[in-house]
Amino acid sequence: MRNLDDVVKAYDLRGTVPNQLDEALAHQVGAAFVHHFGARTITVGHDMRVSSPGLAAAFAAGANSRGADVLALGFVSTDLLYYASGQRDVPGAMITASHNPPAYNGIKLCRAGAAPVGQDTGLGDIRKLLERGLPPYDGTPGRTDTQDLLPAYSDYLHGLVPLGRIRRLKVVVDAGNGMAGRTVPVVLERPALEIVPLYFELDGTFPHRPPNPMDPANLAGLRAAVREHAADLGLAFDGDADRCFFVDETGEPVPPSSIVSLIADQVLADRPGATIVYNAITSRAVPERIAEQGGRSVRTRVGHSFIKKVMADTGAEFGGEHSGHYYFRRFWNADSGMLAALHVLAAVGRTDVPMSKLTAGLARYVASGELNLTVGDSGAALRMVEGRFVADGATADHLDGLTVSLPGRAWFNLRPSNTEPLLRLNVEAGDTATMVRLRDRVLAMLGQARPAR
Repeated sequence: MRNLDDVVKAYDLRGTVPNQLDEALAHQVGAAFVHHFGARTITVGHDMRVSSPGLAAAFAAGANSRGADVLALGFVSTDLLYYASGQRDVPGAMITASHNPPAYNGIKLCRAGAAPVGQDTGLGDIRKLLERGLPPYDGTPGRTDTQDLLPAYSDYLHGLVPLGRIRRLKVVVDAGNGMAGRTVPVVLERPALEIVPLYFELDGTFPHRPPNPMDPANLAGLRAAVREHAADLGLAFDGDADRCFFVDETGEPVPPSSIVSLIADQVLADRPGATIVYNAITSRAVPERIAEQGGRSVRTRVGHSFIKKVMADTGAEFGGEHSGHYYFRRFWNADSGMLAALHVLAAVGRTDVPMSKLTAGLARYVASGELNLTVGDSGAALRMVEGRFVADGATADHLDGLTVSLPGRAWFNLRPSNTEPLLRLNVEAGDTATMVRLRDRVLAMLGQARPAR
């Protein structure tokens, strides 16, 4: 049996194709998934990566081999897969590596109702099955049928966020050759929207930009196009279109934390007093804004399995992360880049105020952005940093890695990555000079070079 250490991650399976992940392993995962959850029907979708159709077919065949029927969705966004799982109340699998480079692919799994599958909710057990082998199965094989749920998915989203009474908006959409190139023409084909498309051709080699729009460098084409076309705003999706990033009418990126606040405003206007979840890296401006709007905020760990569980436990209406993931109770607590886009379009379209002014008051702090650091012993590094800051009068908590709060408005979080051998540093303060001093102090403690200015 192959070594699964490089493939089974905290939330999914992911690796390079074919040396780490191939069709034989996808077949085994499909069989183990059905066996573990006792599923009689599952749904399977895939993105546009070169290896995705073959991996999806192999996964479905593995599920069939254990007696499960498969609803094959074909080329879909990850949130459309969640829609299918939620609406049909069946487990699902999405073949995608999201924002990873073209050489990668992966398998995202969910339980019925789009409930997450992580190490503690099935993924660890599936790994054990893969390592020791499945027991024999002599029942009747299942069958695979195909269905296009894109129109129904679009109708469902518009039932949540109608765009019938907004002013006309010109919107540049950068699909990045990913799955938004298939979903946007259907979902955003509305009289009030003039869409300027960028890179809508499905191409898993990503010829125009890498599939991760969280990197500001990858937004250059979108920013230029917004200015060129005098658009009201711009949207950029990642490869599987479960995340959406925004630029305003001047071409400036809007921080995801500000988008969390903007969507929270819409949710709280519709459901006063609602609970909103945010993660430990999200700007402190978010809970401040939620409180000002009469809502209740709950802080949680980074990662979709954690935020979805907290949302379910608290009955939260909405959850947001600094990474551009946005979660909705009426979308089975799952994340949807397209539903987030509809909320933002509605917010901008219901007022004559340009997006830059609409979001100006939402970014109250200066952030470093996420810095990835390589250290020899992450545990020792965290203990050393905490000890030095606490000795100087700071406070610390361990909800997710280490969060240190200093007197005033400055804080930082240092946490191990769930997917890579790195420490991730995020720093925020009330002004640039304070943020830079704090960032550089932490970097110096860890023996890291300062970022170029």
